[in-house]
Amino acid sequence: MTLDSLPPFDQTALLLDLDGTLVDLAPRPDEVVVAPGLVDSLRQLRARLQDAVAIVTGRPIETVDSLLGDAPRAVAGEHGGVVRFDPAAAPERPDLPAPPPAWLSAAERLVAEHPGALLERKARGFALHYRAVPTAEAVFRDTLLRLLEGHEHFQLLPAHMLWEVRPRGADKGRAVDTLMQRPPFAGRRPVFIGDDVTDEDGMAVARRMGGAGLQVAPAFGTPAGVRSWLAEAARTGAWPPLPPPSPGELP
Repeated sequence: MTLDSLPPFDQTALLLDLDGTLVDLAPRPDEVVVAPGLVDSLRQLRARLQDAVAIVTGRPIETVDSLLGDAPRAVAGEHGGVVRFDPAAAPERPDLPAPPPAWLSAAERLVAEHPGALLERKARGFALHYRAVPTAEAVFRDTLLRLLEGHEHFQLLPAHMLWEVRPRGADKGRAVDTLMQRPPFAGRRPVFIGDDVTDEDGMAVARRMGGAGLQVAPAFGTPAGVRSWLAEAARTGAWPPLPPPSPGELP
């Protein structure tokens, strides 16, 4: 991705993933740390882009609020399973199913059988984190696939050291599409920055709308590279050159 493929700064809607993009990954999702200056950068970008800054994440909206406050104008949480267009607005949820209680019970048993694993509950799904027990990856995948057999309204997705069960129809591409239909995003061109397979839908929709989709590793190297780039954009009101990735971050 080159600088020329980015829309003009003042015509941009900035849509940002959270974990692995703005904040560094942590052993547990509740252990992530917001780097100094990040919230200020987001506030400055929001002012420069006339409020067109959103977080698009698999996390619940409440988690984004606890980490970033009202720095973003809008938040699409749970992969688009819930969208809030303004910090003062009520969250809006599409009509999507929640997983059967028996699936959560099975997930709880899996976690109990693999000390160090973590069950992350969401309103319309759940995730099993195995970062502390990498040997659980295949067991978690196979068990969840068996649960989902015959349930076409749900899907299993891989992410950073986790497997996530979510309803079909909740993905970051739909979240981007939903956000871009309303002010202050409507009429702008989206730039989506993410790091994971679950971000690819958002990137694809952003490109389809005449914007850009940037992957953290090849474009910035690390979340620190993203934060530095955003801080410079906030300071100057223009897109800085993309930093060269470090050799260890090349795809």
